[in-house]
Amino acid sequence: MSRPIVYIDGKEGTTGLQIYERLGRRDDIQLLLIDEDKRKDTAARKECLNAADIVFLCLPDAAAKEAVSLIDNDRTRVIDASTAHRTAKGWVYGFPELYKKPYEVIGTAKRVANPGCHATGFLSSAAPLVSMRILPKDYPLTCFSLTGYSGGGKKMIAAYEAEEKGKDLYSPRIYGTSLRHKHLPEMQKIAGLDQPPVFCPVVDDYYKGMATTIMLYDRYLVGQPTAEEVYHILSAYYAGQKLVSVRWGGDAPMLAANTMAGTDKLELVVCGHEDQTIVTALFDNLGKGASGAAVQNMNIMLGLDETTGLDLGEQK
Repeated sequence: MSRPIVYIDGKEGTTGLQIYERLGRRDDIQLLLIDEDKRKDTAARKECLNAADIVFLCLPDAAAKEAVSLIDNDRTRVIDASTAHRTAKGWVYGFPELYKKPYEVIGTAKRVANPGCHATGFLSSAAPLVSMRILPKDYPLTCFSLTGYSGGGKKMIAAYEAEEKGKDLYSPRIYGTSLRHKHLPEMQKIAGLDQPPVFCPVVDDYYKGMATTIMLYDRYLVGQPTAEEVYHILSAYYAGQKLVSVRWGGDAPMLAANTMAGTDKLELVVCGHEDQTIVTALFDNLGKGASGAAVQNMNIMLGLDETTGLDLGEQK
């Protein structure tokens, strides 16, 4: 059987490089590489896009839309890592653990939109609770999400790693203060909420890793479950999953945002008491938050074990 041909459009960016790193060690696929001097040549890109069985788009939104328009066959399948198609008609949202049968949904899709990193953390807790009718659709959710600076791309990485940098880069920085962050549309739609959460993202002076937290008053949840009961509910939902796990945090003194850095897994930690609950998603913004998730989706689309080529080892 011939190996599937895979092309990464935008391999030079942070997400593209991470996908390339995961695929470069594999011998079950054939990576199609464009000449370095032609990577911005439309004709050369079009040739690669149409020659591949699966294409990863690691591009700005406008360029991702253009890339899709260059595909003129019905064979090439696309995984888009940009924001461009996450709520678009005809595209499947690429969060496998949110489907009962991901190989029948993502596995048969021609166009898959890879989730945003903050959206991944938010949806991992909120979406199951809404789908099980425990979290009301009209609940006024709030969420904060702490991320390493690698999520900001090459310019932000360079700013944080410069020999001389401003004192503000040594401390956590709240951003998205307009409350119109680009991940909000997918967060609301995929979770099935009547309104988007009030969302506060924070970037800090460490390379990678995320902690995305939702906060709940238990008395406004259907059935008024305690924090420990929410833990058992989410544990049952994710039972048997290979890349998402749930643990009881109780009154854990601290949760470190870089706990899952270096892996392609996500861990939900539930903390709280009888009246209030927080659920925190710990994961790598470059792993389950981006490139690891993209490769997981590719594996499913090719009918392979979803964890092929992914890092399931000890946290780093």
